[in-house]
Amino acid sequence: MTTAPNTELNLKINHLFSTPVVVGKFADGAALAREIRDVARERQRAHPGVSQSNVGGWHSTYDMIAWGGPAAKRLANLAIAMARQVSSFSGATSDDYVWTAHMWANISGPGASNSVHVHPGMLWAAVFYADLGQDLPGEDVGGLLHFEDPRHPLPSMRHKDFRLTDATGEPYNGAKSIKSAVGDLVLFPSWLKHGVTPYTGASERISIAMNLDCQAPSAASRARPRSAQTVAGPERLQ
Repeated sequence: MTTAPNTELNLKINHLFSTPVVVGKFADGAALAREIRDVARERQRAHPGVSQSNVGGWHSTYDMIAWGGPAAKRLANLAIAMARQVSSFSGATSDDYVWTAHMWANISGPGASNSVHVHPGMLWAAVFYADLGQDLPGEDVGGLLHFEDPRHPLPSMRHKDFRLTDATGEPYNGAKSIKSAVGDLVLFPSWLKHGVTPYTGASERISIAMNLDCQAPSAASRARPRSAQTVAGPERLQ
């Protein structure tokens, strides 16, 4: 008489290679948000904007560091300081590199959103929240920063309905949206797919987006200086 094999398995799901999404909060973040919100609105009145990832709404040109005054420069420095703190380089420190920032403003009225896109050729992308467009604190008005796992389509190429099972036994959700507060600065890898869900409020949602990159000093000395004025269209729709 043979014994049936024991088919019970003790499974442990290990999740490797997490994707960093860093949220920075600053002591005077709300004051900076008010200042930079006014700068963005003034620019909107004077310039028609451009069409990029925005679906409706107003998207400024990519040279906000040039026209945004002290508030824009301070925000860029805060973002670079954040990026330096969470960046590591072999044989050098993040302070040994020359960092650059490119910045633009988004003003979204009712129904406006941003299509899913990436920022190719950069290290980090960042978003600063100047105005959530809420009439009441905590009001749900959409306009959430939305992320998609870039690995998700790969296992689905043969079976479109395939999903991984997560640690709870439920189908893995390859998309996440996060809620932010006025004055938050969110930093994430530039290759991470992201967009903005439709704004459903009655006012305006105002955010400031940035690309952050760096060069080693030796390379930077040989290259033409890069500034926000010389970079056009650092977004790529997915």
